Amino acid sequence: MIRLQKLLAEAGLGSRRTVEGWIREGRVTIGDRTAQLGDRASRTDEVRLDGAKLDLRSEPGRGHEVLLYYKPVGEVTTRRDPQGRPTVFERLPRPGRGRWISVGRLDVNTAGLLLLTTDGELAHRLMHPSGGVEREYRVRLRGRPGPEVLEKLRAGVALEDGQARFDRITADPPGNGAHSSFRVVLHEGRNREVRRLWEAVGFEVSRLLRIRYGPIELPRDMRAGDVRLADGGSLGRLRSAVCLP
Repeated sequence: MIRLQKLLAEAGLGSRRTVEGWIREGRVTIGDRTAQLGDRASRTDEVRLDGAKLDLRSEPGRGHEVLLYYKPVGEVTTRRDPQGRPTVFERLPRPGRGRWISVGRLDVNTAGLLLLTTDGELAHRLMHPSGGVEREYRVRLRGRPGPEVLEKLRAGVALEDGQARFDRITADPPGNGAHSSFRVVLHEGRNREVRRLWEAVGFEVSRLLRIRYGPIELPRDMRAGDVRLADGGSLGRLRSAVCLP
């Protein structure tokens, strides 16, 4: 018997956070009763979502897929958008089973690597702050921050939702004009965190591209809108990064 949200996540039905939302809303039943947070179940139990029986027989990690998606600017990382903007899910191929779960989000004005998987437990661990999974971005700024600004960003800056910092900042070779470019690494996925960190020290981000999530880098031959199925080696590296067999 394992916790219900973990069981449904391993079956590829959603991330743990998504499943917990379903349980809170009273949409999940076990047998003839409404499920509660903290309930446990087995793969042979009759579990239903909105009245539809769920198939929970798959083994953890077996048969799951991971997609690499080069998200373009202008798309949102939700299934439906009240404003009618295009979503990343409109471009994706149909999975072999389950449904695609986005590993974190990229805001509408940010491009780059977005991972999606049918393994809810993998998605949960990759997103959870306790996993310490690195995210790397290439940032283009208006202006040229000095060494004291970069040191402040490494040490930590107070944002409205708490202290935040970059783990590493690497300057790209300087070019001409009033812009500068950096690579930054952090291990959190707070909303617009990269942009907010730079704004907190007085600099505006004019372009933001995620180039790595954990051990997976954005392939150089991918272009905005491209989708690629991860091979077994990439899937293995992702699972190893969050201590999954």
